[in-house]
Amino acid sequence: MNDNTPHDIPALLEQMSGQLRELLGQQELEQAAMLGIHTGGAWVARELHRQLGLSTPLGSLDISFYRDDFSRIGMHPQVRPSELPFEVEDRTILLVDDVLQSGRTIRAAMNEIFDYGRPARIILVVLVERSGRELPIQPDVCGLHIHLAPKHQIKLIGPEQLKLQIQEVS
Repeated sequence: MNDNTPHDIPALLEQMSGQLRELLGQQELEQAAMLGIHTGGAWVARELHRQLGLSTPLGSLDISFYRDDFSRIGMHPQVRPSELPFEVEDRTILLVDDVLQSGRTIRAAMNEIFDYGRPARIILVVLVERSGRELPIQPDVCGLHIHLAPKHQIKLIGPEQLKLQIQEVS
């Protein structure tokens, strides 16, 4: 299967912005900080941050060193430093990723966040939630739910014009 059915990403992002406004309310949203997980999550976070008009600078996480399979897969050649241009302590953190599948990326991201401090709470925001969870991690805000066979993967192509690509892996 190589499904490249066009999904209306701008409409999904607008829907997600509305869900965040409803979930948090204006006061908490104004105090919240947003972190995008490198790379696809950072692209999604950039657009959500713009739509929500957040005053706190946008941050990004590269969770490469926090992965539970780091010793097995080694260093990715494009590891970038994480950027948290705000205090984490007692703050609502909007953690954004492109695709939630196993939950391992989110677990690694939360481990990294806690190395910076203890947030008041973490709101998980994902563009796509797909089947295949290995850890009990669920999104608070989600643009699209997709059930796929284990042999398929979803990839976000971007950053300027975001597109979802579903393909079979060998």
